[in-house]
Amino acid sequence: MKKHIITFCTLASLNFAFGQVEAVQIDPDPFDSRVITTGLPFMLIAPDARSAAMGDMGVATSVDGFSQQYNPAKYAFSEAKQGAGLTYTPYLSKLVNDISLSYLTYFNRINQYSAFSASLKYFSLGEILLTQNANDVGTAVKPNEYAIDAAYSLRLSDQFAMAVALRYMRSSLRIGVVDDSAQPGSTFGADITGYYQSEEEAYNDFNGRWRLGFAIQNLGPRFKYDDGGDDVFQPTNLRLGAGFDFIFDQYSKLGVTAEISKYLVPTPPIMGDRTVFTDVDGDGQFEPDNGDFQTDDQIAASEQNVILEGQSTDVSFLSGVFQSFGDAPGGFSEELRELTWALGAEYTYQESFAFRAGYFNESDDKGARKFFALGAGFKYTTINIDLSYLFSASKIPSPLENTLRFSLTFNFGDGEYNEY
Repeated sequence: MKKHIITFCTLASLNFAFGQVEAVQIDPDPFDSRVITTGLPFMLIAPDARSAAMGDMGVATSVDGFSQQYNPAKYAFSEAKQGAGLTYTPYLSKLVNDISLSYLTYFNRINQYSAFSASLKYFSLGEILLTQNANDVGTAVKPNEYAIDAAYSLRLSDQFAMAVALRYMRSSLRIGVVDDSAQPGSTFGADITGYYQSEEEAYNDFNGRWRLGFAIQNLGPRFKYDDGGDDVFQPTNLRLGAGFDFIFDQYSKLGVTAEISKYLVPTPPIMGDRTVFTDVDGDGQFEPDNGDFQTDDQIAASEQNVILEGQSTDVSFLSGVFQSFGDAPGGFSEELRELTWALGAEYTYQESFAFRAGYFNESDDKGARKFFALGAGFKYTTINIDLSYLFSASKIPSPLENTLRFSLTFNFGDGEYNEY
């Protein structure tokens, strides 16, 4: 294992009681993961086909029935009085046929200034057969995770709205058949979101409208999957997005949107072994012998699996939010690599047909998710049908690669509010 030696020739403090000074030799582990991991990762999977087709984005796109996942503040701009959406996404479809994500959402624009919305997100890990030996018929179990949330959106001005969502999440991954003491892990979280939509403005050859959005999602306490386990962070994340609608005429429109996101949880530090050398005679001199500090007047003590670079992740969720902006061992360059970004476009004709495309990018040492996506949407009276397809552009296969996703939306009282 490659060794890096850091020498401190001048130290800030001395132990006057014993006349000792310490020098440090560290031995980092080159296999430390730089990927940020959290509990309940299913919360960040794009559940609907429209957002998936545009690169898993939705914080600044125009309002639709599935805005609850990304930015419920958008519901305050809905032209429909009410709406409901249902979607089903196969997961790891190349390997199994019973792992899936289901999503059900509902919204109601109460009046001109406010809206209420709620959703249920259910992730099934399929059926697992537990056996004790080759002759055992086995016991079938079905681990699962789900989240239930509700949001209230309030329009603070003609162009800007904010929303607050409260959420209960439950993860039943431990198997009670194997462990009688197994209990599901559960926690609460909250979202704070905002959405801005400008008035339609006239340009030389077209009209246009700006869209801006932000969301802080899954903000809440750490939790345990089991009584003896460690506390884990929720997938707290920040989303920022901006978009522009090119309105060519009363029939056709092109919307382009860009979005960045970042985990608001601490970055794992670099761990490794550290050797501490004590200057017995107290003269403060650490003359190296062949570069390894082995001199006659020094005593060495070793510490294993300690933090060599970075900061401890054993902090509260709120401290973790602020720490996440400056704790990457690689400094500012690594903080930038923790940002994911996406670009998406949507062409709409007569509000009845839509064609979509998008790209999503994540740094290679932070998860390496990279993919292109295509999709389409169709509207017939009060029903919207959307579909999307993902093409992986990473060396690491995507669990949703080559998966066709469908979403179904019902809008009631469409056109009751005039926003466009």
